[in-house]
Amino acid sequence: MRSRVYVETSIPSFYYEVRTEPEMVARRDWTRQFWDNASTNYELLTSVAVLDELNNGEFLQKQQALDLMSDLPLLPSPVEIDEIVEAYVRRMVMPADPLGDARHLAVASYHRCDFLLTWNCKHLANANKFGHIRRVNVMLDLFVPMLVTPLELLGGSL
Repeated sequence: MRSRVYVETSIPSFYYEVRTEPEMVARRDWTRQFWDNASTNYELLTSVAVLDELNNGEFLQKQQALDLMSDLPLLPSPVEIDEIVEAYVRRMVMPADPLGDARHLAVASYHRCDFLLTWNCKHLANANKFGHIRRVNVMLDLFVPMLVTPLELLGGSL
């Protein structure tokens, strides 16, 4: 059985990254390398929250980013997701942006995704925050997905 990967908004954004700084080019290249081989190793999933963020964003390749995500199954967001988001904000796991990081973590945790794939290393793929996230998810009786970047999953597809 393939691992389930929740794809967060920064992934399609970086797939179409146009900045030329070396770290941006590297992230774009790693994202594309992961994406091009992901379907053989992983079940990629997303949510309406990701599509909403992409739709509301202002960037040149918005339509291409939306098209990239168009074939991914959308995980539902029952009322429990809103309750989890509120708990994350109350316990200062995530900032008070219900359509952002807290919602992505809530959806991935609620639906027991093995991984939450992101380039957001401030709030999500951050080793310094992971212990707090794990404690709160355990307290809420939720699964704890691994919070990873495409680079971290490339080892499984090389």
